Amino acid sequence: MAGFPSLLRRVYLTLYNWTVFAGWLQVLYFAVITLKDSGHQNVYNAVQRPLQLAQSAAVLEILHGLVGLVRSPITATLPQISSRLFLTWGILWSFPEIQSHVLVSSLVISWSITEIIRYSFFGMKEALGFAPSWLLWLRYSTFTVLYPCGITSEVGLVYAALPYIKKSELYCLRMPNKWNFSFDYFYASILVLAIYVPGSPHLYGYMLGQRKKALSKSKRE
Repeated sequence: MAGFPSLLRRVYLTLYNWTVFAGWLQVLYFAVITLKDSGHQNVYNAVQRPLQLAQSAAVLEILHGLVGLVRSPITATLPQISSRLFLTWGILWSFPEIQSHVLVSSLVISWSITEIIRYSFFGMKEALGFAPSWLLWLRYSTFTVLYPCGITSEVGLVYAALPYIKKSELYCLRMPNKWNFSFDYFYASILVLAIYVPGSPHLYGYMLGQRKKALSKSKRE
């Protein structure tokens, strides 16, 4: 019985990783097929539901870190997942005017390739106890191109949405009200853009450090 919690953890994380992997695989498939057949204007409509499900499932990773199921630090996981949820729900879903933007395609493809590699890597590690060296290399190397592409797309889409955010006043709370509090989603979105300036290089540097550590360890083994 002493080993049961460990076994249960592995079964759960294996199922979680491969389930989300399948979701991102669906996102990439729909994005590429739609891009090829009818252009970037229709990509969001094709991937909307699987994108929302796959990205929202990542909230569980914050809980995984909090309860100790995984060793990933919350300081790295939380900002990345938060920014993606902001894009998925707070920008793309909330403002249909930008759903046909060309950057939606680069965003979705960057995200999905990254996550297909990441979830398959962790899925294999949980299921088999190891991952092939080529998958390890992909896990810790492809981000060098995909991360800048994804970040550029994220920033570009938030910037493109600003006029619509300001005009619609969606999610804004004006004074007076019973809470005696005001909130302007337009300025909050500008603040998010400002956070990308120090946040993106910091996270990129963190991932470069993880890459060096993981690949060095692989060579020693």
